[in-house]
Amino acid sequence: MSMNPSGWRPEMSSGAPASSAPSTFTDNRALMLEEPLIFEIGDTDTTGVDLEAAPKVASRLAGLERNRPIGLAGLSEPETVRHYTRLSRQNYAIDLGLFPLGSCTMKHNPRLNEKVARMPGFADIHPLQPVDTVQGALALIEMLGEWLIRLTGMHSVAMSPKAGAHGELCGLLAMRAALEARGDARQVILVPESAHGTNPATAAFVGYRVENIPANERGRVDLDALKARLGPDVAGVMITNPNTCGLFEPDMKAISEAVHAAGGLVYCDGANFNAIVGRVRPGDLGIDAMHINLHKTFSTPHGGGGPGSGPVVFSEALTPFAPLPFVERQGEGYALIEEETAGEHHGRSFGRMTAFHGQMGMFTRAMSYILSHGADGLRQVSGDAVLNANYILRELQDVLDAPFGESGPCMHEALFSDKGFAEGLSTLDLAKGLIDEGYHPMTMYFPLVVHGAMLIEPTETESKAALDQFIGALRSVAERAKAGDQSLKSAPVYAPRRRLDETLAARKPILVYKEPEQAQAAE
Repeated sequence: MSMNPSGWRPEMSSGAPASSAPSTFTDNRALMLEEPLIFEIGDTDTTGVDLEAAPKVASRLAGLERNRPIGLAGLSEPETVRHYTRLSRQNYAIDLGLFPLGSCTMKHNPRLNEKVARMPGFADIHPLQPVDTVQGALALIEMLGEWLIRLTGMHSVAMSPKAGAHGELCGLLAMRAALEARGDARQVILVPESAHGTNPATAAFVGYRVENIPANERGRVDLDALKARLGPDVAGVMITNPNTCGLFEPDMKAISEAVHAAGGLVYCDGANFNAIVGRVRPGDLGIDAMHINLHKTFSTPHGGGGPGSGPVVFSEALTPFAPLPFVERQGEGYALIEEETAGEHHGRSFGRMTAFHGQMGMFTRAMSYILSHGADGLRQVSGDAVLNANYILRELQDVLDAPFGESGPCMHEALFSDKGFAEGLSTLDLAKGLIDEGYHPMTMYFPLVVHGAMLIEPTETESKAALDQFIGALRSVAERAKAGDQSLKSAPVYAPRRRLDETLAARKPILVYKEPEQAQAAE
């Protein structure tokens, strides 16, 4: 992206004339600099570090030596640090304000978690070290696994899956192995409309045919439709509870009983476990397998590809088919079981999910979070998350349509639609206007069961004052959308970048730097 592709000028919003003085940094507004690419700062003929010429040594590159300049501008340390610091100021972060993304649980990550994750005994170890040199790490994995089993009411846990969708894959592979062990070749997985989008993708990846189950008028699974579809070809159901409408499935036990009676198994997407942790044990609802997003329920930052962690808890029926490896307490120490063994826990494992043993940094952060809160604190976490979401739902229900607002309280996230917006204005326009109010937009157009969906999750870490400020900002933009304020079509105005041509950016992204005269921005 070349410098200032949006064409924004200070006088467009502030009324102040642009400076005519030549500068590398053009079109500045207050202290927010229009930042060039690092390739455009300095020049390639200089270096930011004075080094003596390297002594001549025999090359070990076998003719692969670089024979031309690398093309990087030579910058001093202060110039380099300032460049990346200025870029960071153009980004939004949970340390700057409320992050309302629904289904993502972008809550504050306590700094204690980071301190523990950086302890040398956890941060500086290697998965190929001898087991007797990593006993502390194995003890932590075993302790965390025990907490997850107790909190979910399940029988065993696989710690190695590295993310939510990876955990889904783990659970379905164990389910398939269990069905194959009894000679049952079923082909269909049922997925409710209110499930996470990764659920049908995972089932298809495992080789199942996916069939949808509709939602009822209250945003929950249509139990009658589910029962009508059950049969000898149905391997199981993948259900998200609480679901993506932010609602708890009150028929969960009845669903599990019906699926089990038909010979199938029940997978629960536990991405929203943070709404019920300490209050509901999925094992009591008849669940056979469920992944837990440690990076959501038990804090730690995520997004942009990671870091994530998705341990899977199993019922007693699926425990023999769980993946390797697993940690086992042996006498005064711990062993890492990486080979097939006979016994209660394994013997018919479907194999491994990953080369090593899981996300150690995520384990330490989650364990720190759990120990900091304790069982009573985790119960309060879920209670506060639900309270905050319902506060947002009720405070905005008079200005934004809440399709399931009369279906009882929501869980950890509030769902709105674009119903009532003036002609020509959409959820996207409202979201862009919210950027000008100083907030990252909420999740848009998801779940698909609601037209123009806006899914808002405040998490438990926001105070009432922070919620009131966000509610005021969103109310202001919503009123403009309902009144037909066409200026929303041009938002954001005050952001470092104006509105992108998102279709062009997605289909023809520019991922390689080119000289300015050759570059074509997607804006």
